[in-house]
Amino acid sequence: MIVSFGSGGISEEGKVDLMERFERLVPLPDVMQGRWVALDDNASELIISGGEINSFGSLVEYDYKLIGIEDGATIVSLKTNDTDQEDAFQQANITELVITPEGEFHAYNVSFSSQFVQVID
Repeated sequence: MIVSFGSGGISEEGKVDLMERFERLVPLPDVMQGRWVALDDNASELIISGGEINSFGSLVEYDYKLIGIEDGATIVSLKTNDTDQEDAFQQANITELVITPEGEFHAYNVSFSSQFVQVID
């Protein structure tokens, strides 16, 4: 599968040369769309619809995202424009989403990490 997020950015070795910035309304990669549950806790849900992310029953309030590919993994980093609140943002929200080349989906922040599996309705 070839994933493209605009012009350039990916080196021949699959390393990220540049993570491209996208505003909140731009959808996350297709491979991340849908309803997911934590592998170790089926009650923990992650729902991605377009550019919106609902994590554990709450909408993730982020301003923009960086999207790229590193060693075959699709990576999305959620960011805030408010540098004064960046630490609080990173503690309160999922800030990183990763789909590995093997298809595993992980979400984490500075104090939390979990693997998710997709729910097919």
